[in-house]
Amino acid sequence: MAKVNISPNRATDRTIRTIDRKRERERKKMFLRAKDHAPEFAAKLVQRLIDREIIETTSVSDIREVFEKQLSQLAYLEDFDLQMKIAPVRTLAQDPNVVSLYFTMYIVEDLIEHPSIQDVFGDDLDIYRAVDSVFRILRG
Repeated sequence: MAKVNISPNRATDRTIRTIDRKRERERKKMFLRAKDHAPEFAAKLVQRLIDREIIETTSVSDIREVFEKQLSQLAYLEDFDLQMKIAPVRTLAQDPNVVSLYFTMYIVEDLIEHPSIQDVFGDDLDIYRAVDSVFRILRG
């Protein structure tokens, strides 16, 4: 009987692929949950950002609508676009929530240009913590 040659590289590759598949399933599940509950998450997120004095706005409803739209479109983002968006803050937390990273960068880069936003305060970590306090539930 021949001895099966198990290459450490082959085993490592298989482990990496398994971890990648698990992360991809988790991410898709989070995106779908975010889409399904977009109005609730948008309302909570706007309120949390105002309570923590991260954003100053002239219209809470406009910002809530913008967040709802982003949550609804999250599942349809190309992987490349998502990775490019979150790249600057990927190392912000030990085991970051991809939805929280995306919204952190959306607030920093895009929301600041919205006509209803007067100002955005805090650094990336402050914003991430506020956003993650709302989206942490997606991982459960």
